[in-house]
Amino acid sequence: MVGQPDYGAYVAHMKATHPEQAPMSYEAFFRERQDARYGVGTGRMSRCC
Repeated sequence: MVGQPDYGAYVAHMKATHPEQAPMSYEAFFRERQDARYGVGTGRMSRCC
């Protein structure tokens, strides 16, 4: 999806900086990033238009 952060980069970051934590699944990562982008659960939209 255009504008979505790269899952591979996320997994590499987790392995390098948080090796004791298991990374989120692709589905959980995608859902979390999409929720953050569109303001789900915050009561407001996080995008400008």
